[in-house]
Amino acid sequence: MKHAGYDFGLVGLGVMGRNFILNVADNDFSAFGHDLDQEKVDALKTEGGALERVNASSDMKTFVQALATPRKIMLLVPAGKIVDTVIESLLPLLEKNDILIDGGNSFFTDTDRRETYLQEKGIHFFGAGVSGGAKGARKGPSIMPGGNKEAYSHVKPIFEAVAAKYKGEPCVAYLGPKSAGNYVKMVHNGIEYGLMQLTSEIYDVLKKSARLSNQELHQVFDTWNKGRLQSFLVEISAEIFKQKDDKTNADLIDKILDKAKQKGTGKWTSQNAMDLGIPVPTIDVAVSMREISALKEERVAADKLYARPTPTQQNKDKMITMAEEALYFAFITTYAQGLHQLADASKAYEYDLNVSVIAKIWRAGCIIRAGLLADISKAFTANKNLENLLVSPAFIPQVQKAVPAARELVAYAATNGIPMAGLSNSLTYFDAYTSSTLPLNLIQAQRDHFGSHTYERNDMDGIFHTEWGV
Repeated sequence: MKHAGYDFGLVGLGVMGRNFILNVADNDFSAFGHDLDQEKVDALKTEGGALERVNASSDMKTFVQALATPRKIMLLVPAGKIVDTVIESLLPLLEKNDILIDGGNSFFTDTDRRETYLQEKGIHFFGAGVSGGAKGARKGPSIMPGGNKEAYSHVKPIFEAVAAKYKGEPCVAYLGPKSAGNYVKMVHNGIEYGLMQLTSEIYDVLKKSARLSNQELHQVFDTWNKGRLQSFLVEISAEIFKQKDDKTNADLIDKILDKAKQKGTGKWTSQNAMDLGIPVPTIDVAVSMREISALKEERVAADKLYARPTPTQQNKDKMITMAEEALYFAFITTYAQGLHQLADASKAYEYDLNVSVIAKIWRAGCIIRAGLLADISKAFTANKNLENLLVSPAFIPQVQKAVPAARELVAYAATNGIPMAGLSNSLTYFDAYTSSTLPLNLIQAQRDHFGSHTYERNDMDGIFHTEWGV
């Protein structure tokens, strides 16, 4: 019996691609994969079972011809030139109104360029951020599509079926035109950098101040994950602390080198925030800390040159309570920064983003999923023009209560030589954002003094310049 055409095509059968295509097939859509690596093609066909359900080929023409029209083809390949290479190899085989979806972490301006280029050729193109890692791709990721709304309507039933579910709601939604999907995923990853940095700092200060063992850290994080800090990152941290090394039978966390790598999405978030004029200091410093961590040999050498205080031992219960409050505070401020950037970018790039919807589709499936997001979504539903999460009536009392612990923990860390850049920057961001006056009047005076850059006054309207020293 001849197959009428597969519902969905996917290029790139690495771990993410293979898992995503199997997820599609699990949800009653037939899927056809393509990869130049014949071993990956064969592995998918074996794992997929019935060929009418899942099939694959290393030949591009065979792949394209196997799909029902309009073809719905998703690319899960590394961001950059390879995306353009795949598009060019597909183009001669495609027909008008076929749909290409970039599911990788492409930079948003690349998505805009590709959409314009393909639109001229009659091909629909849009970016869709996919978060959740390999497990998410297989069991249900959070998906962030943006681009041509009509084209998305053809893919919508498939995406809603494969996406993670939060209380029955699929964690996917059309976010806006052009590169809205890739942009939201970029900021998602920036927030992810911030939350990971904060979590690592809390681990560090608990270990050094309260002398918690890995088993105790496991218990602490596991308990936190049952409360208001419930989140994917806290959950997996609890698991990490109890993992044994299969080579030495020691705790694996103690055998892992303290050099963190990155793929660039956090840096893009930070750079773009500076372009927009939006402060995201927790994300900025999370990127910087990964860069400092990479200087391992220099750090080891520098450590020998300076005297470092030995952290004073603190009461365990007190430090655990304080750490939970500080981490909760810093999580809120990090989400606040990222969502502030999204709201501003929505105006600058004409995305017309709905921040409440974005928070909703992050509630399950993605790396930054957390119990907090349900409250965040409600805050932006109550006021869609909310300028910053820190001024939401729902969050003000919670933040107010948690701030003292953050202050005390930052002070302790500074006195005892424990770097807490993420928490420090979160606190500084909060203090600056909630200050009606800042010392930047001096900076404006300096700028006018050396460069005649002018200044504004607080007692009358207008632009002013002074001949200083005259």
